[in-house]
Amino acid sequence: MTAHTLVDMLDDAALMSFEHQLHLQEFLGEHSWNADLQAGRFEFTGERPLVCDRFHLMGSAAPGPGSWMWGWANPSGFPPDLTAMSAAVRDFGREHDVPELASAEVAFGDLPGAPREVPVVVGQLTDAAKLLTGRWFSYNGEVGGGTRVAFIIEHSELRLPEPEPARVMRVMQQGLADLRLSDHRRALYTYGRLRGLSPRFTDEGRGTLLLSLPGLDADISFDHLGRVGGINASLSAPGA
Repeated sequence: MTAHTLVDMLDDAALMSFEHQLHLQEFLGEHSWNADLQAGRFEFTGERPLVCDRFHLMGSAAPGPGSWMWGWANPSGFPPDLTAMSAAVRDFGREHDVPELASAEVAFGDLPGAPREVPVVVGQLTDAAKLLTGRWFSYNGEVGGGTRVAFIIEHSELRLPEPEPARVMRVMQQGLADLRLSDHRRALYTYGRLRGLSPRFTDEGRGTLLLSLPGLDADISFDHLGRVGGINASLSAPGA
């Protein structure tokens, strides 16, 4: 990550966050969640019960006022340990002049693309926090009236497996189709860097990006707007 604009940060975070959330969904299966913020307890019940080692209140998005409120600014007065991570994001936003991260409350219309959907707002600001903190597992849930509260969660069992060719291809292809990316080139390069895929461009114009890991070699071409023009990939069994 080199630029300090929210748009660029969201592209940098998008695919890495997407893969972590896929893994979390598969890990938990059918589940319910419960959080006691004052007692400092966050747990999942269902197919795979789990009590988080740590969790962090990042913020909440409410459709009534049409705004996101960061956890550190919540007037309910939650324990400092619970909101410290959101405060660290705030400090970064103030230092690097990223108003969406520095302000206590952010109107939906001030976010990239002016989203109206609460889950989109939650996803944007949580993804920015993930990129800055290096904590990639998050969870959000409705708490009434369409308001959703977002957490970053930690547990020793929540670990992303080593990259695997078919999984990497799924993340890239599904992510390109489903996510709101501003710059495909940036998103794929950063994903390759964060995932250890040895990303490199073949020319000064950055028209083709190469990604590789045992069992996968992918050539990704882009148009002049930074959109993916095509993915040419060869998959094989690692070590074959």
